[in-house]
Amino acid sequence: MRVLVLGSGVVGVTTAYYLAKAGHDVTVIDRQPGPALETSFANAGQISPGYASPWAAPGIPLKAAKWLFQKHAPLAIRPDGSLFQLAWMWQMYRNCTADRYAVNKERMVRLAEYSRDCIRELRAQTGIEYEGRTLGTIQLFRTRQQLESAGKDIEVLKEAGVEYELLQGRELGKAEPALGNHATLVGGLRLPNDETGDCQLFTSRLTVMARDLGVRFEFDTDIRELLTSGDQVVGVRTDTGVLTAERYVLALGSYSRLLLKNQFTLPVYPLKGYSITVPITDAARAPVSTILDESYKIAVTRFEDRIRVGGMAEIAGYSKVLNPARRETLEMVVNDLFPGAGDTRQASFWTGLRPMTPDSTPVVGATPLRNLFTNTGHGTLGWTMACGSAAVIADLVSGKQPAIRAEDLAVFRYAGVPQRGAAPELVKA
Repeated sequence: MRVLVLGSGVVGVTTAYYLAKAGHDVTVIDRQPGPALETSFANAGQISPGYASPWAAPGIPLKAAKWLFQKHAPLAIRPDGSLFQLAWMWQMYRNCTADRYAVNKERMVRLAEYSRDCIRELRAQTGIEYEGRTLGTIQLFRTRQQLESAGKDIEVLKEAGVEYELLQGRELGKAEPALGNHATLVGGLRLPNDETGDCQLFTSRLTVMARDLGVRFEFDTDIRELLTSGDQVVGVRTDTGVLTAERYVLALGSYSRLLLKNQFTLPVYPLKGYSITVPITDAARAPVSTILDESYKIAVTRFEDRIRVGGMAEIAGYSKVLNPARRETLEMVVNDLFPGAGDTRQASFWTGLRPMTPDSTPVVGATPLRNLFTNTGHGTLGWTMACGSAAVIADLVSGKQPAIRAEDLAVFRYAGVPQRGAAPELVKA
């Protein structure tokens, strides 16, 4: 079957690879000159199923109000002048209940755990290398309250069968030697099965493997319009002409919604994040894997000769202007946790737009348009969920039942989206 994949980030490329493995004739379109040059380019470098948690959680509205007045706040909100931004934030607020959090967390962990199995299988089959490390990750607590609050997440981890280790103070040094003598750290939640690596490198090398399977990549191609007739897509208009296929997969991250226009509502909003990539000057003082600083929502990840420091969130539309204050926060965190490990003066500074849904769960599956599938809305967990999401899409396109329950990952879970092949029906997220 001829399949057109829109987008060549980590989600789009993995989707193309899995579709090709399933025997489909695949073409990928992207406006960039190569793969993973937008949101996947310099992310935090984590594959962390255990940390698959909704941003919409009990207590977040109050925390968000406090963060607005903090210098190094993990969240900033700037009106973009659109009604969609207001509607999206209202939907997110409605998901900040204990019941909704539990439902969304289960969905996210289900997909993330499956995705980790998929990337391990992919690695075993292909030998793909991407500066990966399998030393686990640590959620770092600076206050006693953070440590005690981890109990709720631990219960969810237990239910999901996720292995964990709760570390107290200086016990952090067992997993991260450079943190052993950090006097102000209260403890951490370690997930030994989580992984790290360079997402852009992974995507670039998987692109080569996809080409070997016959996937065609149409780079430097600007996607202008999704052409429809009735309840089907009949083509994609680009700056070089119209491309057609039998099935279409929308994997354009934060830009996916813009292409749909009035077909149906896809509640994906750009959540702006930042990172710096720091050259290592003293390996003994550097992290060995990944630290997630709970206070600042910043991840510090070790590559071979670099440290990637990334995180934070701005709800501010599609602007990619680099905010110097965000760099200051990133430098502050890495220099506090790992002083002398790298030269932040030589660091590169980057920003990307993560595609976030109001319930934090990606939108993976069929749509009201019979031959269109979505694979977007992964938020901060794009790489964590990429392979599992791609496997789900490949199964659905092939007419197979996915290996995990996936019907509640599709866009139909949102109110107002009509079920495919049926009269309009309200489906609550």
